[in-house]
Amino acid sequence: MTVSADCLFRRNRRLARLRWGPAISRDALETLRSFSKDFCFSISSGDLLFLDRRWYVTHVGLIRLARRNRCHGILAEPAQEFCDPKEARWAFRATVYKSRTCRGFVGYGDADPLNVSPLVHGAEMRVAETRAVNRALRKAYGIGICSVEEIGSFAEPQQSSRESKKLPPQPVNGNNGGPKVRDRLCQIIRHHQLDPNLVKAYATDFCGVKALRDATREQVETFVTQLADWAEKDRSALLCQLNSYLGQKEGAA
Repeated sequence: MTVSADCLFRRNRRLARLRWGPAISRDALETLRSFSKDFCFSISSGDLLFLDRRWYVTHVGLIRLARRNRCHGILAEPAQEFCDPKEARWAFRATVYKSRTCRGFVGYGDADPLNVSPLVHGAEMRVAETRAVNRALRKAYGIGICSVEEIGSFAEPQQSSRESKKLPPQPVNGNNGGPKVRDRLCQIIRHHQLDPNLVKAYATDFCGVKALRDATREQVETFVTQLADWAEKDRSALLCQLNSYLGQKEGAA
């Protein structure tokens, strides 16, 4: 039996208030209304989570959306040039085909012991594949929120309260005894003649944040390292990835 959008939203709103209480603001409810209407996401089915006052879609939610829209197929394969099984470092390329004639929506995902929870150490290959599929699905169906599985910061080991006070996250532009991350990024962009707007869009997606300023220094350093490695090994593939963000151009990096 099909549930109307208004009925689904009322169910989602009631459950959201029960689970997250005062954290659910009026703006959060308006966003929830939109995702209930446009994508039929259901909190009770595990499609959405509310973390740090933001909505995130889950892998389950994206797969359910693809099924409802009769997705023609999903192809996921390792990006061999960026994989190092000995170091448990994996990268995947996923392509979502919405129909028989669809040219495909591409997403990339990576995982290693440094950007996944200790609970899933040993399963980095699966995490990388899931992240790639999620990014491809979000592009294919126009999902404007990140998926939980893509966020490295939520996967990092939790520090004790004492450690958190001693070692706060370093700002993106911090020096910390070395060159500024922004300077390194700008140097890569100039050297390889990359579009700074597309690089910024990719970095935001890679770090799993709405704005690059919200990313931690560690997240951005990881991105810069991968960007430099990719640009050196296969600039053409990197340009293809960057071009997938043509519709998301923002300000210069």
